[in-house]
Amino acid sequence: MSDERVLVMGIGNVLMKDEGVGCRIVELLHERYEFPEHVEVTDSGTMGMMIMNLFRDRDFVLVIDAVDGTGHPPGTVIRLAPEDIAPNQVMHSLHDTRFVDVLEASELVGVKPEAYCVGVQIEDMNPVDLTIGLSDSLEAALDTAIDCVITVLAERGIEVTER
Repeated sequence: MSDERVLVMGIGNVLMKDEGVGCRIVELLHERYEFPEHVEVTDSGTMGMMIMNLFRDRDFVLVIDAVDGTGHPPGTVIRLAPEDIAPNQVMHSLHDTRFVDVLEASELVGVKPEAYCVGVQIEDMNPVDLTIGLSDSLEAALDTAIDCVITVLAERGIEVTER
């Protein structure tokens, strides 16, 4: 059993349809599982440099996020390294910050946790007509994405308990 300090972080904007998938997965993780004390599961919203403080005193960060442009059908769950998720991460404007950029910035201040990503290929992200809720293909993928998160944690020796 691992005692490394872990952060499981859902990223997304729930007002932009499928872009909120990371936040929805975190919500379901809280409903379905109990995590060891050294594992924090959090919804970090739309990210930005402000999440750098969450990396302090962490050995491992697992990010759950919407991805696009992967060539896979909507709802496909993909395991990625931070540098591999960067080209597929959903960006809303030129002011957005990619997860890999935040990791690189945190390294500049001496904070460098190991990181990994679980991405879900989006179907519909509507930045104009704010819409809460996921498309059917992403709703259908939630259990697979949750299983993927639990698998990544288990591979690191972290046991979670079903509620």
